[in-house]
Amino acid sequence: MESSGGRAEGSGRGPRVLVVGGGIAGLGAAQRLCRHPAFPQLRVLEATARAGGRIRSERGFGGVVELGAHWIHGPSQGNPVFQLAAKYQLLREKDLSEENQLTETGGHVGLPSVSYGSSGVSVSRELVVEMASLFYGLIDQTREFLHSADAPVPSVGEYLKKEIRQRAASWPEDEETRKLKLAVLNSFFNVECCVSGTHSMDLVALVPFGEYTVLPGLDCTFPGGYQGLTNHIMASLPEDVIVFNKPVKTVHWNGSFKEASSLGETFPVLVECEDGACFPAHHVIVTVPLGFLKEHLDTFFEPPLPTEKAEAIRKMGFGTNNKIFLEFEEPFWEPDCQYIQVVWEDTSPLEDVTSELRHVWFKKLIGFLVLPSFDRSVHVLCGFIAGLESEFMESLSDEDVLLSLTQVLRRVTGNAQLPAPRSVLRSRWHSAPYTRGSYSYVAVGSTGDDIDQLAQPLPTDGAEAQLQILFAGEATHRTFYSTTHGALLSGWREADRLIALRDPQAQLPGPWL
Repeated sequence: MESSGGRAEGSGRGPRVLVVGGGIAGLGAAQRLCRHPAFPQLRVLEATARAGGRIRSERGFGGVVELGAHWIHGPSQGNPVFQLAAKYQLLREKDLSEENQLTETGGHVGLPSVSYGSSGVSVSRELVVEMASLFYGLIDQTREFLHSADAPVPSVGEYLKKEIRQRAASWPEDEETRKLKLAVLNSFFNVECCVSGTHSMDLVALVPFGEYTVLPGLDCTFPGGYQGLTNHIMASLPEDVIVFNKPVKTVHWNGSFKEASSLGETFPVLVECEDGACFPAHHVIVTVPLGFLKEHLDTFFEPPLPTEKAEAIRKMGFGTNNKIFLEFEEPFWEPDCQYIQVVWEDTSPLEDVTSELRHVWFKKLIGFLVLPSFDRSVHVLCGFIAGLESEFMESLSDEDVLLSLTQVLRRVTGNAQLPAPRSVLRSRWHSAPYTRGSYSYVAVGSTGDDIDQLAQPLPTDGAEAQLQILFAGEATHRTFYSTTHGALLSGWREADRLIALRDPQAQLPGPWL
């Protein structure tokens, strides 16, 4: 295959490196390589018209809304996203404070400010606190099976249900209160589905669950938008390194590819784009989301990936978590309200419902975060919803979503006259063709070894040219999967792997644990 793309530099200018995907993993790898003199020939091929990947901040509602990554999880010294954000001065003073960095949250979401029941009556704070303490105590217990030889059940969901069943048997209250307790617990299950990016906690493997590492620090946001971070990284790259609207079709490897301008030099890899352009390279860092890899596994690599790696990709979990932003003329919530929980009183984690999605999709919604207002006249709620219900929501029109959620809010507040939101904005991560979901989790049937397997460069034997294809992205980080810091560290890890190959004397800042 002759190639059309590629710069016309001579062959004596160091290895050609291509990065597939301009999310934070790809940008991090590119920034690191560009700073090293051994890599003057580097290109990032980005499928869409913008960089940042699942970091996506948009102007809206008089300020910035995050359609993708929302928080820095564990903003403390061990978090490279926090360190970069601090260096680029993208955070508030209070989020930089020593006190904030030392706070241990255990990775748990904060308690709701108010909990609305579906009957229009709010649920007592006391009951919600009691159920939160039970639920998060059990979540903490699930992390203790990490090194145990035999787990009682395969999934986190089944473990939680087994424990809740046992405890519920001895609850002293009347039938109605016991039902309400289970409904509140069901809401916490829905929250946990959002955190894990899964349809059901029954899909999340129990034994490896504790391998995910929670860093200290009170989760914080970017006042000017998360994309400020990726924009800063991008600005540090030489001009024209990123090629936009360049989706890759196939990565051909273990070959001997020529380029007309390269005077007979051959390259082990050739990246073929959807538009027919071809880029030969010595090394390719693939940073595409796991959801995209799963969908294109059979065609994206030629020859196909080794069986073990393909199996790992198939087994690992990748689900959907979406946000729905609602803007109101006037707030119906209290001034100090931060998180409105919605409790469907007819639900229980111990019972499986089989209703048509179109009638019940909104019951998976965890409720709404109140977004800090950019100015006094803007009032925005942000709902979170995960799983198949979230994917179904993507297929609806804005009008349908607005209508359904207006009905939900009127029902739970008991105010049939509640004005409808004046506008809606939402993410659609499952429909995004180059993402196909939100983030990874360790699914039943897989372990942390599958994450490491995905991260292994190709070829695996030492016979052919070394490090032809390298893999980065959140799904390749064994302890920080699903996070922006996991993605960034994985990009640095692969850049360092290349630097170590081409400049064995280099002093690398790793290890990138």
